[in-house]
Amino acid sequence: MKKKIFFLLLLSLFLSACSMQTNDSQKNATTDSKLTTAEQVNQMKQWSYHSGDDPIKVLNHDRPTTIKATDFTKAQIKYGKLDSLNRTKTATAYLTKENLGHSNTRTEQVWRPTGWHNEPRSIAGKRVIPQNRGHLIAYTMTFNLNDQGKSNPGHLGSTDNPYNLFTQTSFSNQKTMTEVEQLVRKSLAQNKKVIYQVTPIFRGQELMARGVWVQAISTDGTLKFNRYLWNVQSKIQYDYSTGRSRVDTEMQVPGDDGFTQVINNYRHNNYQRKKYYQKNY
Repeated sequence: MKKKIFFLLLLSLFLSACSMQTNDSQKNATTDSKLTTAEQVNQMKQWSYHSGDDPIKVLNHDRPTTIKATDFTKAQIKYGKLDSLNRTKTATAYLTKENLGHSNTRTEQVWRPTGWHNEPRSIAGKRVIPQNRGHLIAYTMTFNLNDQGKSNPGHLGSTDNPYNLFTQTSFSNQKTMTEVEQLVRKSLAQNKKVIYQVTPIFRGQELMARGVWVQAISTDGTLKFNRYLWNVQSKIQYDYSTGRSRVDTEMQVPGDDGFTQVINNYRHNNYQRKKYYQKNY
């Protein structure tokens, strides 16, 4: 009899513990959606990438937390102003099919975003490009809008806009960022309206972003994502305080062989347009 009572007590304690763990798990799963935007950004600033980690973090079950489908009113892009260190901030784009485009007369990029030190690195006999000028809102989705994000029919897209550029690794720019941009482009091509928000994440006074927070939602709800893309690249270590890089063959990023872009398919510009000159970091 005593053994039976003891067994029932143990079973009761076990079930209570399981219930507490389930409640904790549910609480953790909804934490992201309850934090303010500033709290979410501050949380991301503390994240650190380690070799072998996935280059993409899916947040809040891939559901956006700072944009809503009902926010859409008209096609436009709201660019954040440059901060005191000349760094870009959040850009929120309200896009339609009319904003898709491509031009063979795309203007040359000469603006140097903070952390821009694109010095080719020699890896396994190849000259590897460690950095790109990354667009917050992809050039191909900014047609018919001027560099202030306002309607301007015939405008050929945002190419060299300081409010839309940040220093991004070749891998992050051409692989993980391109993947989410393609989701947005596909939705726009289907004549859907999309809100797309991009926030570069800088830690402290660092000049190169450690990652980029991307969210999107279509007004009909068929497109939704909420992800953090690490600004990293295989075989390269970055000093995010300056943007400079060095070869580290031990650095491994899943999905990247370290040769996303090599010198034979790259054109380097080592100057800055005076029109936008503020600080040269």
